[in-house]
Amino acid sequence: MPNKSTVLIVDDEEGPRASLKMALMPFYQIEEATDGFQALDIVRRRKIDLVTLDLRMPQMDGTAVMMAIKIQDPHIEVLIITGYGTIPKAMELVLMGACGFLMKPFQIPRLLDDVARAIEKKKKSDRLNLQSH
Repeated sequence: MPNKSTVLIVDDEEGPRASLKMALMPFYQIEEATDGFQALDIVRRRKIDLVTLDLRMPQMDGTAVMMAIKIQDPHIEVLIITGYGTIPKAMELVLMGACGFLMKPFQIPRLLDDVARAIEKKKKSDRLNLQSH
């Protein structure tokens, strides 16, 4: 059985984190972070394929977290999870390299489709990197 891809869920609120974990755990290895600093520490220590990232968090917002992740590893896919009122910011982050965004509350089938698509994109990127080295 092939290794499961690893998804890092970053959200300061336990409810959305638990919902994401419950939906994704049957298909992926899950890591969790409650803030941007913890997320960056996990990205440094683990091989992460995809980050689901809340935009509104204390201390370090989602924009700063995404930029720091992309500096550490530009091949990690980032899916923005956002609430009402931050859609323009989420769209801006897609232009800056996020693979997409979902509105809270999200639909599970849409979440699974978006995550699967992002993971496939990451796998293709990894294969291309291996071929070029």
